[in-house]
Amino acid sequence: MKLWAKNTTPTDEIDRFTVGNDRQLDLYLAKYDVLGSMAHITMLETIGLIGHDELPLLLAELKKIYLQAAAGHFVIEDDIEDVHSQVELMLTRALGDMGKKIHSGRSRNDQVLLDLKLFTRDRLKQVARSVRRLFEELQARSEEYKDVLMPGYTHLQVAMPSSFGLWFGAYAESLADDLLLLESAYRLTNRNPLGSAAGYGSSFPLNRRLTTDLLGFDGLNHNVVYAQMGRGKMERTVAFALAGIAGTVAKMAFDACLFNSQNFAFVKLPDECTTGSSIMPHKKNPDVFELIRARCNRLQALPQELTLIMNNLPCGYFRDLQELKEAFLPAFDRLTDCLDMATYIMQRIKVNEHILDDSRYDAMFSVEEVNRRATAGTPFRDAYRQVGLEIESGAFRPDKQIHHTHEGSIGNLCNDDIRRHMLATYERFGFERVEAAEQALLQRA
Repeated sequence: MKLWAKNTTPTDEIDRFTVGNDRQLDLYLAKYDVLGSMAHITMLETIGLIGHDELPLLLAELKKIYLQAAAGHFVIEDDIEDVHSQVELMLTRALGDMGKKIHSGRSRNDQVLLDLKLFTRDRLKQVARSVRRLFEELQARSEEYKDVLMPGYTHLQVAMPSSFGLWFGAYAESLADDLLLLESAYRLTNRNPLGSAAGYGSSFPLNRRLTTDLLGFDGLNHNVVYAQMGRGKMERTVAFALAGIAGTVAKMAFDACLFNSQNFAFVKLPDECTTGSSIMPHKKNPDVFELIRARCNRLQALPQELTLIMNNLPCGYFRDLQELKEAFLPAFDRLTDCLDMATYIMQRIKVNEHILDDSRYDAMFSVEEVNRRATAGTPFRDAYRQVGLEIESGAFRPDKQIHHTHEGSIGNLCNDDIRRHMLATYERFGFERVEAAEQALLQRA
């Protein structure tokens, strides 16, 4: 069944090529398509396009379909083109001609726009929650190991004292900042395109503010042409936000792989969190971190992939946009899987608390000694030269007692401030308001 079908049927070859993987990908959108239809027909009843007696029957049947989709039992039949067609067919089978009324004032163009926005804001919620869980774990490790020193590096050369408090805390704060970009992507996503139809509006007297409220959107995509232009723009903007988080996690995974190696031995993964070699019985490989790194690096390519699909299109709908789904829809599961696995591993990672027993790290205390002498009255440049000559002659003896007090340093991590920053951003999403709107819509049935 095709919503546009009249007297001509495309050949099987054309159907296969144009539909592509849409039937499989549309399963991501099924429950959101139903939610959108529930809001749309509720609005249609207020303008007389759905009867007062018809609305309860349609809503009840749509709720059955929603529950089926939410349970993972929704199926798009082989000869059905997409999720929109399947839902309308199921309604028509159950309720006859009444089911054919639900498309009034809509196009598949604004229907898929709406589905994607509802899907995306829900998945952004899941990503934000996974980010917060990893953030909490990193902050806990930062506090636990805040007094354990480790080498800091520049150019992969031993540079200055750092600490595990700083290292874990750095990635926590990076995630807190990443959430700011995710919030911006959420704000752009959470605007209602429904009612823009094919991109040029409708002669029906649609009440677009009503569907906006019913679905818990922050507001409208007002201009109907711009609403259609939002296809691709939303996905690209969200992809940049996902890529930012992925960049943080990939860098953390790289550090963990490096620090877990025998030549560093700063951290150790429990044996049950490693894999082995088929010929080297001693190997305990950090495959989890390596796969997190690779998958997050792939996610960082997503914005460019989406941009290349849609960057030379004029306004209006084009079938090119179908290709966005294939790259975009699975990205959320990939990222949340990496975030959740990173959290799982960080809960179990073991820290070497005796790294500095190794004399190879003595030179990293040179700046501390320069600063001590400068504080005692030696000009900084003279103190720098004195310590440098002592290191070259082998006479330097480090004092490993350090005292850093400024904000964000070893002795003053500011984890509470960073936590407030994260929580303030998280609260601004307003997930509870959206959840309440969706539940209220479902309860109308």
